[in-house]
Amino acid sequence: MKHSIQEHEPILKDLSNTILDVCRESVTLIKQSDPAVTTTFSQKQEWEIYLEFLKVLFNLVDRVSAFHVPIQQQPEFMNGLEDYVSERLKILLAPSLSSSDIDDQEIVVAVGQAVAESREMYEPYKFVCSEDSKERNAFFQHVGERVAGRAGDAKNQAIVSTTTLCISAVLPALTALFEGKTPEPGAKASPAQPQTAGQSPAHSGAKMIKLISVVTSISGEEFETRWGLLPQFRRDLKPDQVNALTDYMNRVARIVGDRFAIESSKVLGKVEPPVGNA
Repeated sequence: MKHSIQEHEPILKDLSNTILDVCRESVTLIKQSDPAVTTTFSQKQEWEIYLEFLKVLFNLVDRVSAFHVPIQQQPEFMNGLEDYVSERLKILLAPSLSSSDIDDQEIVVAVGQAVAESREMYEPYKFVCSEDSKERNAFFQHVGERVAGRAGDAKNQAIVSTTTLCISAVLPALTALFEGKTPEPGAKASPAQPQTAGQSPAHSGAKMIKLISVVTSISGEEFETRWGLLPQFRRDLKPDQVNALTDYMNRVARIVGDRFAIESSKVLGKVEPPVGNA
């Protein structure tokens, strides 16, 4: 392994874990988004949806890394990430490989193909991840329709909206990983400074990470509100904490959805009951 990759090894490990966590959690959320469609998913469809999220996450990491990794190191950095993801995925799937027709080499090939297709499909979209723009929204829509297409209906708004929620929620986490783990040129490591009681994150230099996202969308005459958690955050919570948070967030989603419906109706000239969060 070359020196530049060794230098970025901590973030490559964290990125690979985050990517695979998000892919897994996103597939779970997609399956919950429209039970009438998703309950009939085959293993092949779930794997294809998993790979669609893998493609878009590689593209997002590529975009974010451009601001933190020297340009001459970026190709090697992304190749290194592909290797880390492949190795990690082989470990995660190891228990099921013995009873399936998939082997380690096929996983490496699948990841490699996903990365190649990601570049071909998504590089034409020119946008900065941190900026809300028409180009970024078009990118999100394209991703959502591809995932929905794997589910059998490219125009399924519930799946498109859930996909948008998943990929928009991970952007702050990716940025925070780079800001916290990417070494500055010539910089020396310094000991972590403890945060004193009452000290705010703004004064302590802490990074802001979006742990929970709430998204409301409109399709025809229906309003829909959904919420989601950063996968790492969900994994860190205890079962009773997840249940309590789910209860609170369902109430929040209802309040936000009702308000969105009221405000939108003023513009659209009609009122329809919003579709609540499942």
